[in-house]
Amino acid sequence: MRPSPTFHVAGGVAGLRTLMVNVYFVASGSEPGVWMLVDGGLRGAGPRILREAERHFGTGVPPRAIVLTHGHFDHVGGLPWLLQRWQVPVFAHPNELRFVNGQRPYAPADPSVGGGVMTLSSPLYPRHPAKLPVAVHALPEHGAVPGLPEWEWIATPGHSPGHVSLWRAHDRLLISGDAVISTRQESALAVWRQTREVRPPPAYFTHDWPAAYRSMLRLRQLNPAVLASGHGQPLSGESWLRELDQLLADFPHRGLPPRGRYVPSEWTERAVA
Repeated sequence: MRPSPTFHVAGGVAGLRTLMVNVYFVASGSEPGVWMLVDGGLRGAGPRILREAERHFGTGVPPRAIVLTHGHFDHVGGLPWLLQRWQVPVFAHPNELRFVNGQRPYAPADPSVGGGVMTLSSPLYPRHPAKLPVAVHALPEHGAVPGLPEWEWIATPGHSPGHVSLWRAHDRLLISGDAVISTRQESALAVWRQTREVRPPPAYFTHDWPAAYRSMLRLRQLNPAVLASGHGQPLSGESWLRELDQLLADFPHRGLPPRGRYVPSEWTERAVA
């Protein structure tokens, strides 16, 4: 049975799967009624996101802000519709702004990395994010998250140049975006079933594998208790951390695709230094 598209993550945090990608509703721990939306799902997801937001926070209560883990098409597609109804700021890492503000496209997808239908279809995926009716702002410096002081953002480049993850230290909750995910996103069957597996970023859209590896190492050093990723179900407990440790310990064989346009020809300490 396929899991429910709506799910509880932890205190004040809920998720919604929009076909193949998750968005998150994050309530403030200090100000009642204040909340943040993380990512915007696929094109057409706006009405569903709005309904879920109203279920959690009530009608006429827009988020304090929208924070993007990155700007790939499946993480911003619902925003044009939502931003016609919510007059709220949108934030991303400074290195992501040239993409999300429409100044340049992302690098081409790599269908040669193997893995299944999702990979083979990747040349058809839009390289330009959805055109937004507002300019996206740079996230504040030093990791501050607008309106939510208990959260911080962490730069986790690799899958995209300005990818970020979000961290709540008091309960060690990690919203990782696509820096580390919990299903094999290259496989349509795994995506449909939401098969649980700790995985590196979706291979067909990852353009800097050494940076992606370093970002995964950085997130592991946080020792997160709960993982809420851009793709797949939330994970908690010790078993998923053991999976992540195994993935990182033998990354050339467990994490890297066997071939690909952006895959280093030789994986050495120098490659990831």
